[in-house]
Amino acid sequence: MHLMKSLYNIALTISENLLKVFGNFFGSKVHFFKVGQQQVFSRLNQCLQKDKPVIWFHVSSLGEYEQALPVMEAIKKEFGNHQIVLSFFSPSGYEIKKDKTPAGCVVYLPIDTRANAKKFIDTINPVMVFFTKYDLWPNYLYELQKRQIPVYLISGLFKTNHSFFKWSWLRQSLKAFHHFFVQDQVSKQALQDQGFENISITGDTRFDRVHQIAQQTDSLDFVKRFKNNQKLLVAGSTWPSDEKILVPYINTASHDFKTVIAPHEVDDAHVNGILKQLKKKAIRYTDIKAETDLSSYDVLILNTIGLLNKTYHYADIVYIGNGFGKSIHNIQEPAVYGVPIITGPHIQKFNEAVDLKKLGGLITVTDYNSLKKILDQLWQNDHLRTKKASTTKTYALKNIGATEKIIRYLKNQQ
Repeated sequence: MHLMKSLYNIALTISENLLKVFGNFFGSKVHFFKVGQQQVFSRLNQCLQKDKPVIWFHVSSLGEYEQALPVMEAIKKEFGNHQIVLSFFSPSGYEIKKDKTPAGCVVYLPIDTRANAKKFIDTINPVMVFFTKYDLWPNYLYELQKRQIPVYLISGLFKTNHSFFKWSWLRQSLKAFHHFFVQDQVSKQALQDQGFENISITGDTRFDRVHQIAQQTDSLDFVKRFKNNQKLLVAGSTWPSDEKILVPYINTASHDFKTVIAPHEVDDAHVNGILKQLKKKAIRYTDIKAETDLSSYDVLILNTIGLLNKTYHYADIVYIGNGFGKSIHNIQEPAVYGVPIITGPHIQKFNEAVDLKKLGGLITVTDYNSLKKILDQLWQNDHLRTKKASTTKTYALKNIGATEKIIRYLKNQQ
């Protein structure tokens, strides 16, 4: 036990020192991470209010932030005399959201060395802490446990082979949690098998977030003009493996529909590559002008960030990207609008995708032929499309309410 713990701490200390020396040589994300790590404590000194107790939320990246956000907003309302410190691990989350959160202080989480954990917790001195999903750091947990600070996990996910169950010193760090708010029975059972009983199945708070967005959705005039009362396929967060089967279908399909493609990477090289493959009339979002007749185009490429979730509102069918990779992108966002969802085959890590496939609202495809088959069926059969849309909507609405359960529990602990 002590050997593995020592090796973990040595590896992180070496990583931290390598980052300081070589951080500028590994691309923009690593550079942002290095600079952000260096600025953590100066930022905290600027934004912390000495007279207000701190509630600390930690998230890994954008997805976990969206899960934490409904709870963060509810906590801010419930504990108005407290200040919120929000930490990110990933540059892709921090750099996008650093100025757009309910938190008073937003920083990178210092690398999980014992010295950093002690210094960070000394500095913010939190009275309550929330981690999200499975971004867990043992030295921070040990330090919080030592100080008997209440720690909670939001939208937790565990399986029997979870990395924290493999080593006793990691399992020991989970004792820092006062309560686990988990997504499903599998997670609860996995924790119970390790001797934990302080668990509630509350579901995934991400459903609360996407429902909230759907309720507030502002209309997107350019999407309305582009759709022009025709059927619309929205392909969200696509990767080259998705575009490899989507573009040939768009080029050759005989059905009357339009397509919005929102690539995961929106750099010019990637977007121009898609445009070159398309045989239909296409336009990039950034090329739209006031006088542009969008109704005359067949394909719109959304080469920008932040508009995709609102675009789903106009979709008749949605394709979600990276199902041929390691992790599909968010399916809750389109589900709340009630729309059939198509994605690649790799959905096993995502409960909501597995559930929706069983229910029939989500269809997985393995190649161009299977994509063509299901899209042709959905365009031709309005009843089938409506039935699958209703299934996704019902499932999404049924899963709303995790935040309320968490807040109710916390209120009862006061």
